[in-house]
Amino acid sequence: MTYSLVARDADGQTFGVATASKYLAVGASVTAVAAGVGALATQASTNVSFRERGLRSLRAGLTAGRTVDLLVEGDPDRPRRQLAVLAATGRPATWTGSACGPVAGEAVGDDCVAVGNLLAGDGVLPAMVEAFEAAGGTLADRLLAGLVAGERAGGDRRGRQSAALLVAAGQGTLHLRSADRVDLRVDDHHDPLGELARALRKHHVLVAEPDAAGAAPLTGATARAVDTDLRALGRTVGPVADRLAAWAADENLEHLLLDGAVDALLRAELARDAGAHRIGASAGRSPRGRANLPGRRVQDRAR
Repeated sequence: MTYSLVARDADGQTFGVATASKYLAVGASVTAVAAGVGALATQASTNVSFRERGLRSLRAGLTAGRTVDLLVEGDPDRPRRQLAVLAATGRPATWTGSACGPVAGEAVGDDCVAVGNLLAGDGVLPAMVEAFEAAGGTLADRLLAGLVAGERAGGDRRGRQSAALLVAAGQGTLHLRSADRVDLRVDDHHDPLGELARALRKHHVLVAEPDAAGAAPLTGATARAVDTDLRALGRTVGPVADRLAAWAADENLEHLLLDGAVDALLRAELARDAGAHRIGASAGRSPRGRANLPGRRVQDRAR
């Protein structure tokens, strides 16, 4: 009861899976990714053991096709399984059991494969591959574009509930704040792909590096605008730079702080936060910002 997209980046080291379903917490069981090794999705009547066993097979150097064969050949419930595997090289491989229900199958691209069952129509999976291959940005961005295209083409015929995005790059992730790994899940929501897109945007901000060349000096009109937004969040005491640093630390964005200047991405996040606060305040909700917090600078705890 799921549709998924498994993909490999052009570097041959970055792999990812995006998945969505009218089922609770689809990301808890469907996706498996290993940087430099490969990725897979196991769904329909999901066999969660396929994840570890499949990656072990790929690490041993087996092809995607051989990995699929090994996983399904001894499984008595294989008619109810669906599986997609992508290795570091070669074409993707899939399995769709005969009991996976109507409108189930796969669509294969050069570096990606879409699989689904209980789909709204035959156009869902080709739309995912086409959108992925046409999209720009990071592998995570492209996977999300494919997932969105699948939903627009009908997606899961029962509706929507959860979605997930898992990407691993390079030789693996050593730090929490790293662009080399995306691991985002929406377990139960009326608009899971919208929430997933929002979370991915926040992830990109969280792992970004400051852009000193594009930053604006924290003076004049920029300082006044920053001050206005900080005051909207209840941060009214102390120099603007200190209040900005305190807000950035609380939002886990201290890595974007610059001396005497404001990074454009940090400025946009502050404006977005203040705008959301104003909307909430006008609707009668409690302010999210903390009033009169002292200015402080905090080391990046995520490193």
